[in-house]
Amino acid sequence: MAGTFRFTFGPWNIHEGADPFGPTVRPAIAFEKKLPLYRELGFEGVQFHDDDAVPNLNQLAPAQVLAAAKDVRRQLDAHGLTAEFVAPRLWEDPRTIDGGYTANDPACRQYAIDRSRQAVDIANALGTKLIVLWLAREGTYLREAKDSKVAVERIAAAIDVLLKHDPEIRIAIEAKPNEPMDHTYIPTTGHAIGLAALTVAPERVGVVIESAHAILAGLDPSDEMGYALACKKLWSVHLNDQNGLKFDEDRAFGAVDLRRALNQVRILDAHGYGNHGEWVGLDVKAIRTQKPEAALKHLRNSRAVFLRLLELSRGISQTRWAELVADRDYEELDMLILDALMGAKG
Repeated sequence: MAGTFRFTFGPWNIHEGADPFGPTVRPAIAFEKKLPLYRELGFEGVQFHDDDAVPNLNQLAPAQVLAAAKDVRRQLDAHGLTAEFVAPRLWEDPRTIDGGYTANDPACRQYAIDRSRQAVDIANALGTKLIVLWLAREGTYLREAKDSKVAVERIAAAIDVLLKHDPEIRIAIEAKPNEPMDHTYIPTTGHAIGLAALTVAPERVGVVIESAHAILAGLDPSDEMGYALACKKLWSVHLNDQNGLKFDEDRAFGAVDLRRALNQVRILDAHGYGNHGEWVGLDVKAIRTQKPEAALKHLRNSRAVFLRLLELSRGISQTRWAELVADRDYEELDMLILDALMGAKG
């Protein structure tokens, strides 16, 4: 069953190039000037943090927040774009230094829950029912500083609040093993799916899998996707690439390991990903040294690589593939894949 593929990225993927060790290297582009670029680059959807849609939302009254979100919806409609999801940004406010849902201070935990509820309201105004939770600071630098059992229960309880706030939303958890926290409580896809079982509506809690996050956990992204697909929990993907086990690089998809990228495309296509409305998200960043006039190529290239690998995957002889598997000739199967990646006829 072939998949159906539509692409999204977030406004943060057109960025100024600052990193923890240096300042910006490219000029900022206003949000309204980014929107026309989506269609030009072949993308149909937009990923949002809550404050991508409504900047400075903590300084606005609830009615002002919703009015601003509805204005963004009008802009999306004018450009023929769709909001894929909204994610509450729970890692930059001073009240989230020690975590959001797992902070030791009850007032900070309440702030995180209140902001997440507001993100649900923003999602409704933008026309999406998918909420992504990147649990960025739901962990600790010192294991003794928090009780991991209590922390997991607090995350589940926060998710319950959101599920009850809107009975139609679905929540996709974006797992990551580290960064910014040293130890995170939901580091992998398996942890996220297990967490769903602790909530009041497990059928409405799934995952978004980011390639780099799986790699940082020492796992293969396509295997993580296969696990989520088997559990019927893969509600989005964030494709990119990664140079080893270090910080989250968000390299262009396929830029480091084409075979690893091929297997991600193959598993999605083989199991009909996208046929129920799921999107292919690209969470990629331009190389810091890229000049401003060429700082969109990472988006163009990532989508192009996905589509080329899709064509390559579908072009490999499935009959020959099945024969080699049946004969347990994995060396020849290995060469079949390598030949395809090197341009030989499969």
